[in-house]
Order: sequence, then C-alpha cells, then structure tokens
Amino acid sequence: MIRVLIAENVHLFRSGLVALLDDEPGIRVVETVDCGSKLLAATAYCRPEVALVDLGLPDVDGIDTGAMLLERVPSCAVIIMAERRRLGDLRRAVAAGAAGFLLKDTSPARLVQAIHDVANGDRVIDADLAVAELTASQCPLTPRELDVLRATADGATVAEIARTLFLAAGTVRNYLARIVSKIGARTRLEAVAIAEENGWLWNGTARSRRPSRRSTL
Repeated sequence: MIRVLIAENVHLFRSGLVALLDDEPGIRVVETVDCGSKLLAATAYCRPEVALVDLGLPDVDGIDTGAMLLERVPSCAVIIMAERRRLGDLRRAVAAGAAGFLLKDTSPARLVQAIHDVANGDRVIDADLAVAELTASQCPLTPRELDVLRATADGATVAEIARTLFLAAGTVRNYLARIVSKIGARTRLEAVAIAEENGWLWNGTARSRRPSRRSTL
C-alpha cells in the first residue's frame, strides 16, 4: 500500500485527487493539506511514501516545500504538480530532489501510474516540458546580473539590493540598466517577466522565501 500525502491549495482539485486515489487499489491517501507549512507538520505523523505537491502553494513555493520535506523524510518520493509549463521549474524541481514533475491536466491514469513509478524508484517528468527545457534559449546575463534581477523580482528596492549584495546604489542602477538592455526589455518589470518566462531567474536556484513586493517596483 503506497501512502500518499497531498498538498494542494485548491479545495475542489484536492478533493478530486482524493476521490480518484481512494478508488485505486494499492494506494492510500494518508493526509491532505492546503499549504506548505501544514505539509511539513504532517510528515511527523503520516510518514508518506509519495507526496503530491502543488507548485503554487500559498505560503512556501512548492519546490522549496518538497526539498524541505525530503530533508525530513528522505525516503518519500515528491511529485511536483504545476498548473502550466514554465521554463526553469523543471530544472529547479530536479535540483531540489523531486522524483516527478507533472501538469495538473495530466490524465488520471497517467497520475496513478506516476505514483506507482516514483514509489518504485523511477523518475516521471512531463515530456513536453522536458523538451522545452532542453531547447530553451541560453541566458545572456552574468551571475551577478542574475543576483540583481532576482532581488528585483522579490520586490527589493535599489537601496536594499545594494545593502544585500554589498554594492553601491549607482552600481545596482547600472546593472539594472544593462540587464534591461541585454534582455531587450523596456522596464525592470518587463525584464523580470522575460527572465521568468525563459526560466533564467530560478534555474538551479531555490526561489527566495522573501514575500513578493513586486507592486512596489
């Protein structure tokens, strides 16, 4: 019997997963939660073998949550479930130790098979997303420029970025101007959007847990 833990924010989708899996022989849903903090707390008593983790959890990024879960229960196989394909997410998930990455519109039969596969030690990845990752354009930004843009994406001001990265405020502004020019964007916000769409910001790097304040840019 495969013990499955579900972390999904949308109640209707979470209930649908429970209804689907409870009818499957050899699978038992041991707990459902709606956020990352509850998932981590649940591992103390339910000891899952497979965890289905929503990428878009409201409190902690699903990939970061999966990585923390694996620190507590290394034997658990984590499947990240995403609402849409976004470049960079697959690389982040694999780097965090996830055994699977599927879209939420995958078929019920495919999901059930994926649970059995990862429980047996296999890796399960959405094929179209894997192809997209392999053919993605190469990031034109330097590591330092990416540091600045990541901080910008998290809502940090120029002064905050300067303090965090030990740079002068003028240097940060120069970096941002160069980033906007390299990416072909018109504004910092557009540069962040382009970088996220291409998977450059979080490629192999855990997303910051700092609350987003993008509206302040």
